[in-house]
Amino acid sequence: MPCGEGERMWRDVWQGFLVVVVTCAGTLLAGWLSAIVVRWTARRRRSTTLFRVHRTCRRAWTAVLVTTGLFVVLPLTGWDRALVSQLRHALILAMIAAAAWLVLRMLFVVEDAAFQWLRVDVTNNRRVRRRRTQIAILRRLTTGLVVVIAFSAMLMTFAGLRALGASLLASAGVLGAIAGFAAHATLGNVFAGLQVAMTDALRYDDVVVVENEWGRIEELTLTYVVVRLWDERRLVLPTAYFTTTPFQNWTRNEAKVVGTVELQLDYRTPIAEVRAEARRIIQASPLWDRREWVVQVVESTPWTMVVRILASAADAPSSWDLSCDVRERLISYLQTHHPEALPRPSGRQQPP
Repeated sequence: MPCGEGERMWRDVWQGFLVVVVTCAGTLLAGWLSAIVVRWTARRRRSTTLFRVHRTCRRAWTAVLVTTGLFVVLPLTGWDRALVSQLRHALILAMIAAAAWLVLRMLFVVEDAAFQWLRVDVTNNRRVRRRRTQIAILRRLTTGLVVVIAFSAMLMTFAGLRALGASLLASAGVLGAIAGFAAHATLGNVFAGLQVAMTDALRYDDVVVVENEWGRIEELTLTYVVVRLWDERRLVLPTAYFTTTPFQNWTRNEAKVVGTVELQLDYRTPIAEVRAEARRIIQASPLWDRREWVVQVVESTPWTMVVRILASAADAPSSWDLSCDVRERLISYLQTHHPEALPRPSGRQQPP
């Protein structure tokens, strides 16, 4: 190779590298300036949403700017056309991935902004929890769609895979049946998740009783539900469980709950005095919501009678604490004033 041509080739290579470096620096500078503008606007308008956009999306936005800028300037580098074509194809893949990343980050921003507006720390939050549940399910569904679309768009950039896609489309009936059979359980849970969210059967922070366990809905996805139990354990159930198995939802329409206390007492128990003491205990408790209370003898056995005390509370945790408090105080009262009312071992107990 003549010396002049070699020098010209190396000069073209270095000029191309210079164009790439300048482009990267320029796009990074543009990303930095746009971040400054967003932060300045957010401070001026006191917008938490813009702060959230800047914090969540700045890296994805910079990746979009860099890949787009390099894709545009590569033909100006003077490099070999085959090399430029291969690099531009790689940049197309990177642009699609960066764009999908940016869209996914924006979906998280929208969800966070909606959750910031739909606060659950209010007295009556049933509708808010319903909307939060629906937004979270839709965000997860949209995330899956964006990933599938981006992956499909990347495959379509390869000529060989486009032909493969056409052949797969021709046999979509057989492949669809096979895929549907293989993913039957997963798809069933996905549709169950949509059904649960859209029919308002279950929401975040709902108080439920499942598998004889009491807890709150902590996480609700398209495929599984996490229940935080009263003792801080987590019960993970498939979403289809809540469309096929009966369960108790104590906050389906409202958070108010009636607590229950049942005591097995001797027939010599003075019911009137027990009712008066239960009334005093309930009315003195700050956990009682002033709605209703009742003391009734609901069942009898050959040796004891079952006394049920009902007391209403504002929510499930308050109802649980109120029931425990009433049970403890009533037992203490009976031990002190009417020890004969407490049941004794069956061998020592005489029928009334």
